[in-house]
Amino acid sequence: MTQLPYRLGRMWHVGAFALAIALPSALAPSIAAAQSRAETLVVVSEEGPATLDIHGATANVATHEVSWNVYDRLLTHGRTELPDGSYAYDYTDFQPELAESWDVAADNSSVTFYLRKDATFHDGSPVTADDVKWSLDRAVAVGGFPAIQMGASEMKSADQFVVIDEHTIRVDFPTPNKLVLANLAVPVAQILNADLAMEHATEDDPWALEWVGKNDAGGGAYMVDSWKPGNEIVFSRFDDWKSGPLPEMEKVLVKQIASAGTRRALLEKGDADLSFNLPPKDFQELASTGELKVIGTPVDAELLYLDMNVTMAPFDNPLVRKAVAYAIPYQPILDSALYGRGVGMFGGPEEVTTTDWPQPSPYDTDLEKAKAILAEAGYPDGFDITLSYDVTTATTREPIALLIQDSLKKIGINVTLEKVPGADWYTRLGNKDMPFLIMSFKAWLNYPDYYFYWTYDGVSNSVFNAMNYVNPEMDELIAQARFETDPAAYEDAVKGFIQIAMDDVPRIPMVQDYRDVAMQPEIDGYTYWFHLTLDYRTISRE
Repeated sequence: MTQLPYRLGRMWHVGAFALAIALPSALAPSIAAAQSRAETLVVVSEEGPATLDIHGATANVATHEVSWNVYDRLLTHGRTELPDGSYAYDYTDFQPELAESWDVAADNSSVTFYLRKDATFHDGSPVTADDVKWSLDRAVAVGGFPAIQMGASEMKSADQFVVIDEHTIRVDFPTPNKLVLANLAVPVAQILNADLAMEHATEDDPWALEWVGKNDAGGGAYMVDSWKPGNEIVFSRFDDWKSGPLPEMEKVLVKQIASAGTRRALLEKGDADLSFNLPPKDFQELASTGELKVIGTPVDAELLYLDMNVTMAPFDNPLVRKAVAYAIPYQPILDSALYGRGVGMFGGPEEVTTTDWPQPSPYDTDLEKAKAILAEAGYPDGFDITLSYDVTTATTREPIALLIQDSLKKIGINVTLEKVPGADWYTRLGNKDMPFLIMSFKAWLNYPDYYFYWTYDGVSNSVFNAMNYVNPEMDELIAQARFETDPAAYEDAVKGFIQIAMDDVPRIPMVQDYRDVAMQPEIDGYTYWFHLTLDYRTISRE
């Protein structure tokens, strides 16, 4: 792998961090004591990037974080301050990034973007409309998730990206829709240095996926200094960045540490600044001590749920699905398995009256009612079933599964637990061969029709429709809502497909998760983003 030049003047913190992990605590030097610590953000993370290129087939959540900080997009979202002093992105507010302004056609069939004339890539070359076109062409051409994501707002072919002049580009939409701007502000819409990338393209790899997967081809607020896969990645601030206020942190070190206990210990000692993905119990305990700042933000457009495959008996019977929905121990799952780190999505009204998503289902724990419905369905003595979950999520999924197993046994349903290896999980989802499973899904774009398009729609029947659910009435309402321009008609369509989901219950909502983060008290400016990764640009140290 070719690495970018490493700034030797600031290598101190990498060595100090390695020692802090390798040496006994009594001998470990504290990074917090280092004179230049104020300029450096130290993040400890469970996983690191599988590739540096979000368009690559192996891109993971950590890759999304690289993309967000190393690359610009045409536009971004504004932020709102929350009561706890943290921030959250505002999905209704679009702000300039690489484009300093834009014009939306009166019929929403196109958007014309006017680029900053002073923007440069990390190698000093100017950013032009040709770079933007090549980058968007690439996103729709590489296939897989990037192409699907872009296609969700009807960006599907290169001829939709039209260069007007060196600093002006138009994006055409054959089918106008509400996601036009929103989908150009997601990580996969990153703008790459086209000339640099194409120097490394080959006949077999025309989009230089291999090279970009190991190198920085961006112009964002941070540059990749070095990357040691499976160990750490180091970023430095790009001082010539023009697409926003210059970040305060000059350096960011993200250290990959599999052990949640080690990550917590480093935070408590002051040797790390921030971490996600600790177990809920740890976040609860850290929040109660008050020694660290713990922020839990309800994840928008997200649900933790149970899917029942409606093409497999007995879940092809809607009454069986309702019986199970009344037998789930919702409150113990929230309190005992998740330690209260979430919002319960149960015990709501029978009639859907709002377009909010997620929203509580009408089901709550009622074992007597569950038994009666199960008998009505023709299963008075219950049945045997397998409940599957991704073993890499066992910290929360295993206690949830055990609670469900115990509760369903009380109505005669004998549950066998299946721990699916993480490497096989998405293959199994695609095969739709699991009758009963624990899953969560987070949609990037905060629109209920977008969420249902990915998870309930029977026409696309995506990998996230593990229910294998096909309902033509629902599909028609989802399609209508995606392109509806009349607010009243849109509201009716959304309420309609949510009502079907609640009545037919192929999926049992349980909890809207928190996005939890723990950090040192002096860390300020943390922002919750829809992609659930850290934005280094807004972080400062008080």
